[in-house]
Amino acid sequence: MSHPYLSSVIDLVRQAGDAILPHWRSELTVQAKADESPVTVADMAAHQVLVDGLRALDSAIPVLSEEDCDLPFAERASWTRWWLVDPLDGTKEFIAGSEEFTVNVALIEEGKVRFGVVGIPASGRCYYGGEEFGAWRSEANGAAEPLRVRQCPADVFTVVASRRHSSPAQEQLLSRLSERFGELALANVGSSLKFCLLAEGAADCYPRLAPTSQWDTAAAQGVLEGAGGEVLDVSGAALRYEARESYLNPFFLALPRGVDWREWLIELANRG
Repeated sequence: MSHPYLSSVIDLVRQAGDAILPHWRSELTVQAKADESPVTVADMAAHQVLVDGLRALDSAIPVLSEEDCDLPFAERASWTRWWLVDPLDGTKEFIAGSEEFTVNVALIEEGKVRFGVVGIPASGRCYYGGEEFGAWRSEANGAAEPLRVRQCPADVFTVVASRRHSSPAQEQLLSRLSERFGELALANVGSSLKFCLLAEGAADCYPRLAPTSQWDTAAAQGVLEGAGGEVLDVSGAALRYEARESYLNPFFLALPRGVDWREWLIELANRG
């Protein structure tokens, strides 16, 4: 089972990556947006490829991109089906010359991720999936393999951590995780690849008790859900994407579905 738009979106994500690569590891003019986050010509090139392509695919579905998000809530409030796009997630990694930047597109329906696509322009790898469809990782040559979360840790419990963003609450949660699971392995990786590590069974948990925006998470959440994972707010409810005034997400926990430490982790995240 798949979605009729999925293969077209995978192609668009790869095209957006091709638009980014000429600017990678080159001289860049970096501008600061209103929130002080950086933006480059590469962000805007990918944005244009995706917006034009998604509108051509289905003009009835509105597009919300990080690079064109100054849309009044009154306009968005009636949206029930829309594209949520981050043309270049991990701009700081991109500027630094790292390979850990991604292109992200998610289809949102009734507040849920229908499917998501995460492309890595530097390698040509692409992750894609949705809860009803499963999840896959494809390479630049087109070879694809299904993904599945792991239910039990390998030799050590591996927690995905952000290289650039943490908080005192998150550090405290990591400390308590180590009390239960022993010495932790920390997988520090940029952009939406944090979810993808869980989806491919290379990590056990991704707690995020620090700010993110909707476009940072939606596409990779689709991949993780397709691989048998879930993303919860700290109350234990699924992370959702209804149109709302603020684009900020609540704090969240990403983990394999059905693990016996789920409720314990939710309680832990609420201790503050």
